[in-house]
Amino acid sequence: MTENKSLLSTILVIIIAGLCFFWFRQIGPEDVGSPEIKNKDIIEHIKFLSDDKRAGRYPGTRESKDVIAYIINQFKTFGVQQAGEGSSFKQTFSIIDSVKIGKNNSLKINDRPLSIEKDYIPLWFSGNASLSGDVVFAGYGINMITDSLVWNDYKGLDIDGKWVMVMRHSPERENPHSSYAPHSDLHNKMIEARDRGAAGIIFISQIEDSTLIPFKYIPGYSKSGIPAIHLDNEVADDILRSVGSSREIIQNKMNRNLKSESFTIPDLKITANVELKDIYSRAANVVGKIISRNHKFRDEFVIIGAHFDHLGYGGPGSGSLKPDTNAVHNGANDNASGTAGLLELAHKLQANRKLLKRSILFIAFDAEEKGLLGSKYFVQNPTINIKNVSAMINMDMIGKMRDSTVIIGGVGTSPVFEPTLDSLSIDTGLKFEYDKAGYGPSDHASFYAENIPVLFFFTGDYENLYHLPEDDWEKINVQGEKQILDVIYKLTIKLSRENSKPLFTLSGPKKQKNSRSNQKVKLGIIPYYGGTIKGLKVDKIYDPNGPAAKAGIRSGDIIKSINKKPVNDIYEFMKRMDGIDKGQSISVDIKRNGKIIMLTVRF
Repeated sequence: MTENKSLLSTILVIIIAGLCFFWFRQIGPEDVGSPEIKNKDIIEHIKFLSDDKRAGRYPGTRESKDVIAYIINQFKTFGVQQAGEGSSFKQTFSIIDSVKIGKNNSLKINDRPLSIEKDYIPLWFSGNASLSGDVVFAGYGINMITDSLVWNDYKGLDIDGKWVMVMRHSPERENPHSSYAPHSDLHNKMIEARDRGAAGIIFISQIEDSTLIPFKYIPGYSKSGIPAIHLDNEVADDILRSVGSSREIIQNKMNRNLKSESFTIPDLKITANVELKDIYSRAANVVGKIISRNHKFRDEFVIIGAHFDHLGYGGPGSGSLKPDTNAVHNGANDNASGTAGLLELAHKLQANRKLLKRSILFIAFDAEEKGLLGSKYFVQNPTINIKNVSAMINMDMIGKMRDSTVIIGGVGTSPVFEPTLDSLSIDTGLKFEYDKAGYGPSDHASFYAENIPVLFFFTGDYENLYHLPEDDWEKINVQGEKQILDVIYKLTIKLSRENSKPLFTLSGPKKQKNSRSNQKVKLGIIPYYGGTIKGLKVDKIYDPNGPAAKAGIRSGDIIKSINKKPVNDIYEFMKRMDGIDKGQSISVDIKRNGKIIMLTVRF
């Protein structure tokens, strides 16, 4: 009898403890906040995410992992379910974070060894290779024909298997509108030399340039396949002195006469080994879900997304608008504000799950600042059936509302959006400024490319703190953000309860316009910018009647060559396309399922 009483007492204690825990989970305001969207909870999230201790939330860092853990813990506390890989909230992926100079780099001029980063430097697009060969000087390394100008630095030269030495820039370096400008790019000069059989390329500076080109990582470039090196000015002049010349003499002569200076440099052999190493890091999206109790619609999803990454400590190539300043870029508005909104909406929607017909998927994207890599990875590796996505709502920089105005992009991607938003605006006191275009410089663009209706909430940056260290939490308009989140909450409920999914309509291009492109023709494809594939991967066919589609090119194909000239990355693809005219037919080799297929594309 005593044992039974003891057992009953134990069971009673467990039940009471469980009820207390349940009560604490539901209403404990000190730790989990209110399920209602409140200013206090919004700013607490933003303070945590944009604190100096988060070090700018750079992908792959320990501080980024702390943010991922914070988002996951919040989801767990709210009762949001796991929707990442396997039975987790995370969806991990690799990104190239940087490139470093390896240990096996060397360069000798005849028998004279040179010092790396003092006498020479390999360039960011250099191939990893060893080469010992003769040297041919080829002017500016330009080959161009326009209506009024012909310039060919390679005319009559035998460069097969040799080093080509070329001068940086062009005869009109200060004129960005010069006919030479598109041909002055170092990478383009490398491609021209490589196409003509050069085994390596050496750049020397004009007299205006006093230092070596700093070694840096620029995303998107593949290893070129040939070594590419920049020589120090003293070393370059020593070489040219052997033929009775100098950089100054050659530059002045070419610029004055507008004629090439090309020649073989006798009794000179350059031996070099280049080793550059890619540095990878592991990024991760955080994915959670609320499953509707409605059995008819529960397999369909409204996606709510926001990116949580930012620029770390800034620096060259980071995207910082103060690239020479090494300081924590806290990114309170960009995009701790959107991430805080994601968490607040998850909390309130979970608390009001009974109102949902469709399920809700929450995605905190990583590596948005590196080219929408997190959202691109998700749409290519979805953890739900992507065809069951009803709509995608993206929040990026929603913390700086002014004059009660919120900008909403993507309104033209479904005919239901504008009337729905108009009806929601009546009681809000907010002014909605509509942008119909589906494409935009944030993660919704990845979903628009998949023919998914998208909406993009954005308040701008009226204090001009975008990508600067001064983007701190004190400057957030918290009440304005709350008003926006209240609208998004009502919008989400409404979209989840519609009898049919919003109809998708094309609203503008599915890719960013490239103002620097000189292409006279378009293939009709969206290139894939993430990953490390050698070649140009076709992300999407955006023009079903375009040349690529008509030739049989598909999403997922990898373009390996155009007119039998190699395509190793997006930059080589752009150079190949620049030389193609309307009415022309070209051969394109693509790789599909491990096999090379030869196609003919007509423009």
